Amino acid sequence: MGYSPSCQHLYALSVSPGKKKLGLFFIMLLLWVYMLYSCVGYCATMPSTLVADSINRARDTEFVAEDPVMSKLVSRPQSSWTDLESDYDEPIVRRAPRGFSKNEVELERAEWDQKVSPLSSFSNGSGSKKLPQAIIIGVKKGGTRALLEFLRVHPDIRAVGAEPHFFDRNYDNGLDWYRDLMPKTLEGQITMEKTPSYFVTREAPSRIYAMSRDTKVIVVVRDPVTRAISDYTQTLSKKPDIPTFESLTFKNRTTGLIDTSWSAIQIGIYAKHLDNWLQFFPMRQILFVSGERLITDPAGELGRVQDFLGLKRIITDKHFYFNQTKGFPCLKKAEGSSKPHCLGKTKGRTHPNIDPEVVQRLRDFYRPFNMKFYQMTGHNFGWD
Repeated sequence: MGYSPSCQHLYALSVSPGKKKLGLFFIMLLLWVYMLYSCVGYCATMPSTLVADSINRARDTEFVAEDPVMSKLVSRPQSSWTDLESDYDEPIVRRAPRGFSKNEVELERAEWDQKVSPLSSFSNGSGSKKLPQAIIIGVKKGGTRALLEFLRVHPDIRAVGAEPHFFDRNYDNGLDWYRDLMPKTLEGQITMEKTPSYFVTREAPSRIYAMSRDTKVIVVVRDPVTRAISDYTQTLSKKPDIPTFESLTFKNRTTGLIDTSWSAIQIGIYAKHLDNWLQFFPMRQILFVSGERLITDPAGELGRVQDFLGLKRIITDKHFYFNQTKGFPCLKKAEGSSKPHCLGKTKGRTHPNIDPEVVQRLRDFYRPFNMKFYQMTGHNFGWD
């Protein structure tokens, strides 16, 4: 069969080695572009839950105190009666050299806004670090650690494990330093931290207000007499040679004058400390959690906290079981784990026997302050 000259020319081109290589290269280029486009499309549409799960697995579920940086953060000189346990350690109530008014804070906020936006974040891959929108500010030995660990079960809450102590001890380090301590969060998740000493630190309200006036604060309160004994018990476990609870309670045992300079006593005057916070934050931005109900009805108290934070009630009764040995509720499954989780052996210590007369005198001392606190919060905690 014969071929026309034009067909013979096309055939010659098709079998030309140079042309064949060029054609193969062009086909491979098209395949590579297609694969790249497909990969980009898949990554962009990856479900957020998968991203969240990968972050959760990467997160260390143990306390950040094991980290060298955080260990350095919580280490500090101790006074004679200051508790040595970093999770609950709080200094004696301190006063600022001068008070800050709202006007002064507004001026300070304006200066800060020029340097760094409180709500801005550093994006880096999966999620970003943000300043906390909610803070557990107290009180020491009220149940703040339990509340934080319970809340971390919620998929929309991310919290730093160790206590940053930014607004009382590390304020000079600046907001960028503080934000860098926070875990990464995705869109719609809340960043939290807890430092119980904030509630009794006079400078803390103005400083938090300067960071963001919309910050929500949570206070876990407990019968002040029981709280004081628990505070003393914790210190006693670290310093067995300290004086007795009774001797520390009174300036003069004969007259029955209570020593309010002792931090274990002073922390329990809740009305006094709350008044300082109300100078900057309205009551609607403060939630009071009952330390007693956190033990008897953890799901109920967690429900109130989730409502306060504007989150769906995910943490319910199914997440808890009561540990008879420890005497308080534990998680059936902790964050990032499929195993039951109770707080450490340092929680739920057995209190020493205290002279009943001393306990009664303390109850009489706290009663007017408790009544004032009930009136301020609109809630009777039933401590009397």
